[in-house]
Parts: sequence; C-alpha cells; structure tokens
Amino acid sequence: MPAESPATGTQNGRQPSGPRCAALVGPYLSGKTTLLESLLLVTGAVQRRGTAKEGNTVGDASPEARQHKMSVQVSAATTEFLGDSWTFLDCPGSIEFGQETMNALMVADTAVVVIEPVVERAMTVAPLLHFLDQHEIPHLIFVNKMDHTESRVRDVLEALQGLSDRPLVLRQVPIRKGGAIDGYVDVVSERAYRYKPGQASDLVPLPDDMQPREKEVRQGLLEKLADFDDKLLEQLLEDVAPSKEEIYRHLSANLATDKIVPVLLGAAEKDHGVRRLLKALRHEVPGAAATARRLGVKPGSTPLVRVFKTLHQPHAGKLSFARVMRGAIKDNATLGPDRIGGIFRMKGNDQAKLTEAALGEVVALGRMEHAKTGQALTQAGDAGGEGGAFAAVLTPVYSLAINAEKRVDEVKLSGSLAKLVEEDPSLAVEHNPDTHEHLILGQGDIHLQVAVERLKSKFSLPVVTKRPQVPYKETIRKGIKHHARYKRQTGGHGQFADIHIEIKPLSRGAGFKFTETIVGGSVPKNFIPSVEIGVTDYLGKGPLGFPVVDFCVNLSDGQYHDVDSSDMAFRTCAGQGMREAMPKCTPVLLEPIMHVEIAVPNSYTAKVQRLVTGRRGQVMGYDAKPGWNGWDVVTAQMPQSELHDLIVELRSLTLGVGTFTTRFDHLQELTGRLADQIVQARNAQAASAAQ
Repeated sequence: MPAESPATGTQNGRQPSGPRCAALVGPYLSGKTTLLESLLLVTGAVQRRGTAKEGNTVGDASPEARQHKMSVQVSAATTEFLGDSWTFLDCPGSIEFGQETMNALMVADTAVVVIEPVVERAMTVAPLLHFLDQHEIPHLIFVNKMDHTESRVRDVLEALQGLSDRPLVLRQVPIRKGGAIDGYVDVVSERAYRYKPGQASDLVPLPDDMQPREKEVRQGLLEKLADFDDKLLEQLLEDVAPSKEEIYRHLSANLATDKIVPVLLGAAEKDHGVRRLLKALRHEVPGAAATARRLGVKPGSTPLVRVFKTLHQPHAGKLSFARVMRGAIKDNATLGPDRIGGIFRMKGNDQAKLTEAALGEVVALGRMEHAKTGQALTQAGDAGGEGGAFAAVLTPVYSLAINAEKRVDEVKLSGSLAKLVEEDPSLAVEHNPDTHEHLILGQGDIHLQVAVERLKSKFSLPVVTKRPQVPYKETIRKGIKHHARYKRQTGGHGQFADIHIEIKPLSRGAGFKFTETIVGGSVPKNFIPSVEIGVTDYLGKGPLGFPVVDFCVNLSDGQYHDVDSSDMAFRTCAGQGMREAMPKCTPVLLEPIMHVEIAVPNSYTAKVQRLVTGRRGQVMGYDAKPGWNGWDVVTAQMPQSELHDLIVELRSLTLGVGTFTTRFDHLQELTGRLADQIVQARNAQAASAAQ
C-alpha cells in the first residue's frame, strides 16, 4: 500500500522559508526526549535511537541529567526534513527547571506540547498552557504513548480544554484493534493509516465503524475554524464542504496567530505519528520573521540575536546559545563588547562549526564573555527594547545555606556560583545579614541538588549545604533603670565611666532608638556618642542569643573623671550595662511571620488551607487567580520557619503545579516549648562555635 502523503496546505499559501525552531515541552515523564530521538531518527540525523536507560540520548546528555534520569537543561539539535532546516529544543519537564523552558519558548516559532493520555494527569500541563496562551506562542499538542493507553481521546481532550484559553482541534482519530491502537484517521484528508514501526504509515481503507466518529470529529474541527472566518461559516451553514486545501490554509493561518491548538496522536518510542507531526510542522508553522514580529523585534537589517541559554564548559569555556532574530551574523564579528569566537550548530553535545548563521538559525556562540542569558545583542551592544519581549525570571521558592568544604575555596565558590546564576537566572545567591549565612535559592530541592552537583563536576568545588537558619529576633516586655560603672586601674592612666540608663520596650516594628537627657554635663557631650556605640554593639546578641529590636535606651545621668575617662571607657561601660540590665527586662523571642500567597487549581484549595493551618499558619482568605481559569490564590500568614520545605509538600499535594510567593510581614512573639527549643539550640550552637 502507498505510504502516507504529506499535507498539502501551506503557510499563507506558501512554504515558510529559512530555518525554523520548535520547542518540545511538556510535563515530566511525558516523553519529550524520546520524541526528540524519534524526530532525529526519522530525519536521518542519527542512525540509532538513544534511550534514557542506556544513557546515550542526544538530549539529556549532561551528567546531572543522566544521574537524575530527567531533563535539567535545554538541549538543542538541528536536523533537516524534506529540505527544511529545523532546530528542536528539548526542554525540561520538571517545574523546577521551568526557567529553561520559558527562555527556550521565547525564541521558538512553535511549541510541541507532549502529554500522556491520562486524564488524571492533565492538570500537570496547566502552567505551561497558560504561559503559551499568555505569550501567544503558536503551539500544538502531541498526545504521546498512545500505544499504552486505554483512555478515550475525547476524555483527554475534554480535560485539556478546561486548561486552555484556545480551542483544541483534534486532527486525528485513533484506530483500535484488539484493544490496542495501531493507526489513525486523518480528519482533514479523511484517510486512514496503519502504523509501521520505523517506517512511514501505510494507507488503508477507512474502517466502516470509524466513519461516524471521523465525521463527528471533522465537523467539530470545521466549526472551530469557522469561528475565525465568516466565509467558512457561510459554507457550513449552506452545507458546502470546503476543500482540503482550504482547511489546511485555515489551520495554518490560525495556528500561526495562536487562535487554535491542533492535537495530534502518536507513540514516539515506536515512531508512531512522528512523520505526521513533522509534516504538520513543515506546512503550518510560521517562520523566524513572523516570530520576530510577534515578539516585537524592531525591523531592520542590522544583525540581532537573542541569547536564551548560557553554558560554561569545564574545558571549552563559555557558550551562548542564541537565535538569530534579525539579519545574519558571521564568525569573528562583534556583538557588543565581544568578538564572536566561533559559531556552532548543535546536536546535543556535538558541535559543527559554521562561518555564519542566517535569520532563524539556532547556534552556540563561543567566547561571548559579557553576554547574558535573556539578552538581545546587536553590534552596538545590548539591544534593550529593540530585541522584543522575553520571559520574566522566576521567583525562588526554596533555599539552602552553602559553604565550600575547604575554607580556602570560599573565594572560588563566589565566582562559581555567579557562573551558575549566569547559566540559570532562576537561581539566586545572597548573603543573609541577620544569620551571616550565604544562601543559594532556586525552584526546589532537585533544582538546588543539580546546582550543587554542577559545582563539583564543572568547577571541582565540593560544597556543604544545610537548612538555612531562621532570622529570629528578640525584644523585651518591661523596662528598667540601671546604673553601670566601669573602673580599671593598671598604672598610669586608668579607665573610668559611670552611666545611668533607662530601657523601655517599644511597639512592634519600631526598631531601636537611643536618646539622652543629660543635664549639667554629668557626662560630657563628647562621650555620649561612645555610650550609643556601646549600646548598639550589644544589639547583635541579646539575653536569648538573638538580635534585639523594638526597644529604646535613654542615657539620663552619669559621672566622669578628668584624667581616666575616655571614649573606650564609656563604650565599654555601656556594653556592660546592657549585659547586666537586659536579662531583667523579661526578654521574649520574636519569629518572622510571612505574607504568603499560594496559587493552586481550585480543586486543591481546601487541601491547601489544611496544609497552612498544619504549619502554624493563619488563612486570611482566598480568591480566584486573575487570568487563570479554575485557579485560586490562598492568602495566609505563616511563620518563616514553616516555609523551608513548603514547596515540596505543596507540589506533592497538587501534582507538581502549585506554587507560592512570600514577603516579610511582621515579627510575632513566640513562647512556650518551641521557643525554649529554639533558644537552647542557639545556645548550643554558640557553645560549639566557641570551642
């Protein structure tokens, strides 16, 4: 029987010219890397399909990806299909590496959303579909693993439609034989095909029992297309059947403008449906020029590239993955302050050196030391708004305290962390002034595990991580008047200072205040600043071992000696007085309370409220999440100590899609057994550090 023929529709009546780019995206375990292997095999880019089990796939080639058996960064692979150049960007499925996916999507002409045919897991694709809809990125859905499912396609489609702002258009109807799916009916051409592993599908007669379902799906496709074209609507109302060429033209035009989402079926592991997917991409996906217009890249002839990925290689140096969004670039040309030190076409870890790259090509640029991920570059430098829109940087939701195993590596650690952040902007590094810890922040536990592994594998820098300390504070409940005297005679000039201080609590959030009401020069004016310094020296560690806030100290009286008094004497006396007086002021522990906004599908709202209260939080309310159909935002106040692993439990509770944002709200008194345990732990830590 004859092999499946290509679609005859074209983009706006003609085939888009120039290299194109498709991002393969989808939830973890949906089979994106397997699909990439099949695409490369079918197009002849590889002679043998790699597998994750054997660790020889083109995608997921990094040591961290193979260790975790999951994509942890974007992999690029360029190939050709029927004379057209295509670069496929295999993107991570885990939400923890979502920044990589978002950055890749912003330079792609289209996205292929790979999903499993499991209704219960449809929700896992919700954040991705929302991002695509929000940025109007043309995308289609490839329902993978159809050879292993008993689910009905119509049920899967119904579940997905509730998550998409765009109408889903089913392009194929599966043919089942003995409970297994061994082919499909193309509802545009109304032809049936039977899968042949490793080969093009065979054209077969349309089964009689499939005709009613095929007619139903085809009519649904036409009705959705008619929503965007009055002429097609008139044809349907008059029972005039549009030609296949017209339908393909409508599909192409509406996909390019992100009005519809075509849905195709297959099983990448067996190459089922992969050729049909390639033909749909070839005939219906817009080119780089259309993508540049969509993103708002200003027209012109001067070259402009968008860097979407930075990679530091242990021996080869820095590579900047970029797409040419305007003009063309040549090796050794200048982009900003850097001269291009090599242009490479990528296929996983393999590099093919080029002399130039044209509009639409995805390449890696060597030795672009000043280029940053997300930056649009021209010969003049950073293009700014001229380069169009790009993805926002994700807010961290998880953190670890980090130190080099060897103290001599601390300086090296700082530089290596900066390179990791350059590779992945959703990582962040900061120093906590309250706990004096260096923190690495990211999107989850695995995200930071991979960052730690990269420090060791790329930079030969083993590190130690631990749970960050909570920046507890302490304050006082009652005031006191205290007299302190410091007197020391060691021969020659001695040391003498005498002060009377009044200590009072202040309202929460007032901080610390120092005042003086000295009358008659009992303490000379030039020594009063030294008293204030001595008092503030004490603020870092109160009676409970934590920084002290929300109180005031007034210097009311004192004495001095013409010869033995000095700035240091009054400073020492003030510190001594604080140490003596503060334990008598009823010190109490303060814990930071955060304002938390948790975003989840509304089917999980009640569970999230219980999660909050189970972590000593207070639910303030919930409301619909703006712009997100079927999602809620639960607002709460929670102790910071309860937030460290909140994202882990939240994602476990919500199939990985829940997330949250936080900001400091206020300090709140903490008493009882938990407070005692915190103080005891701080004292033990201080004793250990003193040894």
